[in-house]
Amino acid sequence: MSNRAESVLVGLVGEGVMPSLTPPMHEREADVQGLRLLYRPIDLLELELPAAAVGDLLTAARRMGFNGVNITHPCKQLVLGHLDEISDDAARLGAVNTVLIQDGRFIGHNTDFSGFGAALANGLPGAKLNHVVQLGAGGAGSAVAYALLKAGVGTLDLVDMDANRAAERAAELGGLFPSATVTPRTPAQLSELMPLADGLVHCTPIGMAAHPGLPLDIELLEARHWVADIVYRPIETRLVREARAKGCKVLDGGRMAVGQAADAFKLFTGRDADRDRMRAHFLELIALEDAAAALAGGTFAKAAH
Repeated sequence: MSNRAESVLVGLVGEGVMPSLTPPMHEREADVQGLRLLYRPIDLLELELPAAAVGDLLTAARRMGFNGVNITHPCKQLVLGHLDEISDDAARLGAVNTVLIQDGRFIGHNTDFSGFGAALANGLPGAKLNHVVQLGAGGAGSAVAYALLKAGVGTLDLVDMDANRAAERAAELGGLFPSATVTPRTPAQLSELMPLADGLVHCTPIGMAAHPGLPLDIELLEARHWVADIVYRPIETRLVREARAKGCKVLDGGRMAVGQAADAFKLFTGRDADRDRMRAHFLELIALEDAAAALAGGTFAKAAH
């Protein structure tokens, strides 16, 4: 890309992406580095387009001079059929969240798994990885499980309400990492699993603002456990808060969000992002969101009365 040193134009394709914090994170980091970068959300819902339109959107992005796009739900698998090249890890995962447009070709990568891997290494350095329990085996859970196994987890218990999904995911991952033991589990088995585990990773929607609560009985956690959550709205979920109160080392979901963004930034620009600086900005953005939500709630309450 001859214009990379001058400017970078990227986007985010998916449903409901308008509130995403990824665009401002990329743009702020680029500003600090003296790079001109514009990052635009391309929302399928706003455009009234089906997920299958991702191929047409890639073609349009290439014609308009985009350097690349991030891909999110529900297009991470659908985009595969439109790529000219795909990284080994993305191919093994069967999902792409970052597409570079280089010399007219589409090259797919996955920074979801690498983002979590970096978050784990930087946020929980030295964490024991002999035996890990993961809650949730969906799309995000697949990338996280892959990252855990790539980081050296020896035994991974995949806990999911959908027994078939857990079994399918465990079989896939077991085939990719034959030296590890990957076992499908049910929530009813958690009381047996947690005493054996070094750490817990949470990959379900529980804990989000719209789905408050805990994903497991907090009494199953011991101070020796480390706990990682991938939910970042709110940044401090009830799981993170209560695990910390029990003495556990914790990793909030913002670490993965920043990790995937930093890895995508490097792919798009060829420059390393300052992860600490990007995380500080991310936390600023979350704080602004919280303040705006509180103000909106207060305004609504006054109007209602």
